[in-house]
Amino acid sequence: MKQFLTFLTIGVNDLEKMKTFYTEKFGWTPLKDSDGIVFFKLNGIILGLFPKEELAEDIGIPEDGTGFKRVAFASNYNSEDEVDRAFEELRKKEVKIIREPEKVFWGGYRGYIADIENNYWEIAYNPFLVLDETGNVITHK
Repeated sequence: MKQFLTFLTIGVNDLEKMKTFYTEKFGWTPLKDSDGIVFFKLNGIILGLFPKEELAEDIGIPEDGTGFKRVAFASNYNSEDEVDRAFEELRKKEVKIIREPEKVFWGGYRGYIADIENNYWEIAYNPFLVLDETGNVITHK
C-alpha cells in the first residue's frame, strides 16, 4: 500500500453543529456544499464530516462506539509563539482547552483542544519538522 493520506473522515453526532464549530471557531471554509456531508480542503488532504451512523453503514460495521476514540489530530506550527497565538485565538472563541501549551520531554511544545464532540486536536511546534508555507511537512530533521 502506498504511504499517503488523501481523506480523513470524522463520524459526527450533529453535522450542522460540527460544521458551525469548524467554520466559526477554526475559521475554515467548506470546500463545497454537499447534502449530508461537509468537506474542508486542508493542506493536501480533505477533512470530511459525515453522520456517524451513515459512516458506520458505509464501512459495514455497527455504530456502537463509546468513550475515547483513540485518535487525535494535529496542526503543527513553526514556533512556540505561533502555538501560543493559536491558543489565544481559540480561547477568545471559547474553544474547550484540554491541555494548555507546554514544553514536552522530546523537545517540542504542545497543547490540546477539543471540538464540540470531543475530537482532540494537538496544536504543536515540533522542532524536528520542516514545514512549507502551507503547513505541509517537507522533511523530518
